[in-house]
Amino acid sequence: MTDTHTVLNPATAAPVAEIALTTLAETDAAIERAAAVFGAWRDIAPGERARLLRAFATVVDAHLEDLARLEVLNSGHTIGNARWEAGNVRDVLNYYSAAPERMFGRQIPVAGGVDVTFHEPLGVVGVIVPWNFPMPIAGWGFGPALAAGNTVVLKPAELTPLTAIRLGELALEAGLPEGVFTVLPGKGSVVGERFVTHPLVRKVCFTGSTEVGKRIMAGCADQVKRVTLELGGKSANVVFADADIAKAAATAPYAVFDNAGQDCCARSRILVQRSAYDEFLGRLETAVRSLRVIDPADEASEMGPLISAQQRAVVTGYLDGVETAFTGAAPDDGGFAEGFWVPPTVVLADDPALPIWREEVFGPVVAVMPFDDEEEAVRLANDTEYGLSGSIFTRDLGRALRVARGVEAGNLSVNSHSSVRYWTPFGGYKQSGLGRELGPDAPNAFTEEKNVFIAQD
Repeated sequence: MTDTHTVLNPATAAPVAEIALTTLAETDAAIERAAAVFGAWRDIAPGERARLLRAFATVVDAHLEDLARLEVLNSGHTIGNARWEAGNVRDVLNYYSAAPERMFGRQIPVAGGVDVTFHEPLGVVGVIVPWNFPMPIAGWGFGPALAAGNTVVLKPAELTPLTAIRLGELALEAGLPEGVFTVLPGKGSVVGERFVTHPLVRKVCFTGSTEVGKRIMAGCADQVKRVTLELGGKSANVVFADADIAKAAATAPYAVFDNAGQDCCARSRILVQRSAYDEFLGRLETAVRSLRVIDPADEASEMGPLISAQQRAVVTGYLDGVETAFTGAAPDDGGFAEGFWVPPTVVLADDPALPIWREEVFGPVVAVMPFDDEEEAVRLANDTEYGLSGSIFTRDLGRALRVARGVEAGNLSVNSHSSVRYWTPFGGYKQSGLGRELGPDAPNAFTEEKNVFIAQD
């Protein structure tokens, strides 16, 4: 008898769907099919592969609203965010549809002949997707991998498989050959682990916790299997006294409470220069209390629920024994009484050793701490095992450049909170990950570089 998983609506805890979980035998069969069609997909003319990716993007665009509504039900994302996420899949496919005809090698000057290089696809790529951003993170993996000529097997998170399953169906509708892109809903211990151990899978892309990422990296080492890891974060939002404090305070909630804080890029540590600390906190309180935490299907919603009861318990556990400065609202009646809601919460921190300051909460909680000067701000921002993202607010261009170069993080924004654009590279320092996703070079990360010397005599 096939195991199943009941998908819940996080806003209400009501069942949405019953999903059959892929077995080990089914996983092996899917990987073998992907390997069998790899040669044909690799050998498709670059322009034809580009056309198929554009067709995939067109079909996604035609179903954008349906995908967004499905994500609201499955993940509790606000409808505005879910539309952006579905649109991001479309945009990533369109962007990387240009890659097949631009997989350039080089001609390198040598004596006695000609030396040229080629970028050749790896084979089967396994993509393991987390539950916090099921659609875009899937696209960041399969888009450039398919463009480079690989076939893809993708495992969505158990909690949030519905949009990935639908994307797999839309790929076939767009004309991608059977077996080129396969979605395998199932347990990480079964499907994800098999991506790591199966010799036909030549690369694993994993987004998730640092703890699991370390295990995947160790497992891939047995076969010297390539791996890209996008892991945890504890990013800093550094606000200097010369900044536009009103802007910094008004935008800070969206930098951490977007997706209910379930974001590895969340600026969950706010460092504020001491002379501006009181003003910033006052303005931040106004911004947090005005945040619209309502039914995620409502067009006005700005924050939805957490993904599960377990995640809610983890997040609220971090609030035991800490000083809460203020909170926002969250629905607690009607159909939402059983949902997995936690209000946006601001706590005060005076000790960098506190778990609330050091550990990734992955919920709508932000800690605020004062600092005195630029040197201390950089030291506190870097005092973490993570290094994924961050923001710097200052009107001093020189300071902005110094601090941006000093902070150990892969993605920084000055006077804004932008982290991820599909046309720029994304990834972390330290234990936030390994490798880079997105940007113009992403397809090359799914290839081997081959060097060929041709003697002239």
